[in-house]
Amino acid sequence: MAQDAVSSLIDKLIPLLTKEAKLLQGIHGEVADIKGELHSIQSFLKDADTRAAAEEDMSEGVKTWVKQVREVAFRIDVATDQYLVQVALHDPPWRGFRGLLQKTTHLLKTLKPRHEIAAEIQKIKTSIQKIKERSERYGFQSTDQGSSSGAQSVRWVDPRKDSLYLDDTDVVGIETHRDKLIGWLVKGRSHRTVLSVVGMGGLGKTTLVKKVYDHRRVQGYFDCHAWIPVSQSYNVEGLLRSMIRQFRNARMESLVARIDAMDEELLIHELRDYLRKKRYVVVFDDVWKVDFWEDIKHALIDNNKGSRIIITTRNTEVVDFCKKSSPIHVYELQPLPPIEAWKLFCKRAFKFDFEGHCPPELRELSYDIIEKCKGLPLAIVAIGSLLSTKDKTIFEWKNLHDSLGFELGRSPHLTGVNKILSLSFEDLPSNLKSSLLYLGLYPEDYSINCVRLIRQWIAEGFVKETEGKTFEEVAREYLTELIHRSLVQVSEFDFDGKARRCRLHDLLREIILQKMKDFSFCHVLSKNGSNFEGLTRRISVDRVSYDVLKGFEDSHIHSLLLFNLDEFPKSFMSTFFANFKLLKVMDFEDALLDFIPEDVGSLFHLKYLSLRNTKVRMLPKSIRKLQNLETLDLKQSLVSDIPVEINKLHKLRHLIAYHRDLQIDFSLTHEKGIKIQKGVGCLKNLQKLYHVELSHGGVHLINELGKLRQLRKLGIKNLSKETARALCDSIEKMNYLESLDISSTSEDEIIDLQSISPPPQFLQRLHIKGYLEKLPDWIPKLQHLVRLKIFWSRLNDDPLKALQNLPNLCDLDISSQAYNGEQLHFKRGGFSKLRFLCLRQLDGLNLLIIDKGALVFLETLLIGPSPQLKEVPSGIRYLKNLKVLGFCDMPKEFEESLNLKKGPCYSIVEHVALVYLRHKVGKGYYDYTNRIIRSKNLTLAS
Repeated sequence: MAQDAVSSLIDKLIPLLTKEAKLLQGIHGEVADIKGELHSIQSFLKDADTRAAAEEDMSEGVKTWVKQVREVAFRIDVATDQYLVQVALHDPPWRGFRGLLQKTTHLLKTLKPRHEIAAEIQKIKTSIQKIKERSERYGFQSTDQGSSSGAQSVRWVDPRKDSLYLDDTDVVGIETHRDKLIGWLVKGRSHRTVLSVVGMGGLGKTTLVKKVYDHRRVQGYFDCHAWIPVSQSYNVEGLLRSMIRQFRNARMESLVARIDAMDEELLIHELRDYLRKKRYVVVFDDVWKVDFWEDIKHALIDNNKGSRIIITTRNTEVVDFCKKSSPIHVYELQPLPPIEAWKLFCKRAFKFDFEGHCPPELRELSYDIIEKCKGLPLAIVAIGSLLSTKDKTIFEWKNLHDSLGFELGRSPHLTGVNKILSLSFEDLPSNLKSSLLYLGLYPEDYSINCVRLIRQWIAEGFVKETEGKTFEEVAREYLTELIHRSLVQVSEFDFDGKARRCRLHDLLREIILQKMKDFSFCHVLSKNGSNFEGLTRRISVDRVSYDVLKGFEDSHIHSLLLFNLDEFPKSFMSTFFANFKLLKVMDFEDALLDFIPEDVGSLFHLKYLSLRNTKVRMLPKSIRKLQNLETLDLKQSLVSDIPVEINKLHKLRHLIAYHRDLQIDFSLTHEKGIKIQKGVGCLKNLQKLYHVELSHGGVHLINELGKLRQLRKLGIKNLSKETARALCDSIEKMNYLESLDISSTSEDEIIDLQSISPPPQFLQRLHIKGYLEKLPDWIPKLQHLVRLKIFWSRLNDDPLKALQNLPNLCDLDISSQAYNGEQLHFKRGGFSKLRFLCLRQLDGLNLLIIDKGALVFLETLLIGPSPQLKEVPSGIRYLKNLKVLGFCDMPKEFEESLNLKKGPCYSIVEHVALVYLRHKVGKGYYDYTNRIIRSKNLTLAS
């Protein structure tokens, strides 16, 4: 991580050298020298980081050296930011004679900060030169020379070895998983097939697969067997030799002569010849390298005899690589459910006490300890084993519960857990380590909005520019890779299968918190500990008192995230920004905040500002000074007017500003956008503008929107018949638009959207709220459309005929009198990818026909109120993948027909996991009650 800090600094100094040519004479050269010295030190830092990752014994001198590198990197980072604030913030445009006078005045005003930066740069350069000299003294090698030591050379006790020798009585909760995998092994196609068991470290992948591998059905079904440990560092020839030896040993056959002298090609030929007429199974345990399959696929011949390869891995991309040449089955191993976790814990903690049962006085604390493990068997076993050595008292149990994070790094019983979970972090490329650490700024069990996280990563500078992609697209790839590596858990999926919210496993978060402290990455101030010391540029505040906040006077901080604060006085806010002039990320989401002071304009570096779900009503005019602002999030704040000064923010990429009134039901008025002044068309980098009130600005504003050619998401409120044509013209110019949300001024206002030609070819999400009369002809041509929602459209023709062949449509909502007809007919083969279907408030609907072979992948179906629909659609019985079925305020006879005991229509829905009835009980958006008709392993979300 020291290497990463220096790398980011080098990237930061490059624009300073190229753009700040007006540095005092000689300083430009000094900065260039510093950049060169940092490049030189960077190669030695890789070796230092490798030693630290391996937990190799390092002398105090070496530790001091690494600490000094971090400190000097911190000084350079701060000095650079301070220089830009003091000098570049008020850099005027110099033109003509008047410009010359302005330039002279500017140089005189900034002479002092330039001299100060000159003095600081000289000190930093001297420090760096001394650090570089010490690197050779401690025997570091550069990257070019090869590392003097590595993580694989360090001996540590790997608790996963135990899983190879566990008795069946020591294992819980694997029966269902085991039987499923055995079925995949001994049944199915004759082609060579790859089975992959995927999950985070410590989840029990090796334990499960070893029990499958040793099972008598598996041993008897295959002609030869091999179990090959792989891990992070392996030799291909060594793997091939090990396979040959194990295959032959299992069949009591003599070993191949001179096998140790064979090269890779000869070994592959030997294996192919040996396996040509045999049904074989081979397990590759703990695979890390994504393209591992390329190393071994030619040796494992596809002889059409039902051979199987099993791979255990933390990374789903490992098995994706196999798809090119082999059928695959992926088994994503899940954490133990609470009951099984309890059994495993008691087996370990009370193995020789209380006949394996937890005494009543320790039960509550034991449950809390297990909850921290979040179903991770390795952690449950390790912590249970540690507690088995302790006195069975409340004091000992509470002591471990309260200091679990500390014990992970200290107790020899838990060292293996720490190491196994840390391996995934150390295996990350440098650009992902900071991204993962950043999740540690969020509180325990916090479900993190993925879009929020991505924008903060970009503001922090973690995301590297990639040709042909936006920063947001690259950051989404970062997040996807962390998920695939089983480091980040998805807590909520979007309708299209993408991660909507994510979180860290509790124990992995404890390790992340320790690494953040070790690397001076961030200070976390929480109710469990509110003191901090040392250098850092990030602070996360969670549930601390106002007294702690009053002590905030750290001018070096550039990222501040606030959570669960009970108060935020104006007296504090009045001095807040003066203390944090170098802020880049300022997240006030959910804070008890009702105003932003004028001094916010002093935050020259600010890139991310969120006032989401606050009581702030106005933005100060000084916002024009935030020249680097990229994200302004005002969702669910009380801001309704955006000052014209925002048009000065030419780097702005995301402007989210709308308020949803949850006290009233879903309608055209329950959500309001913001009023924007003329001139918004100059914000050429804007990608998201959501929502804009067209009642203020009209056609002129719409023409301005047409200049925003980089828009990906646009939300429009109060579209009228007169402004619809102008909007169509502007939308035609938005070639990158992916999401469009349009609302009319009233339910009776006819809006004509027919003239969009051609529509944005990449449009994926389309919401239309308003009177259409006729479905626009261009909608069925949207090949990338995944979500379509239409409300109050009053269509007379059945829209299903036009929409049924959309190739990627996943989510369809036709509601709130969007269709006036009496019948909807879903025909065989139509809507081949639809997973979510909503048909609400269609008053005229009296017949819903679903043919066999229609909606084959539908998972959720919501219907009603539809007072004319008297019978449960019989075609629901054909929807074999349906998981959730809801009916809202349906006629009495309709609901009674679903009665479990005597309802004539219950058989139509009995295959659905969750069936419920919903009734409106108030005027609010969420004022409904739910009655479960049928539930199997699913719960109803509110």
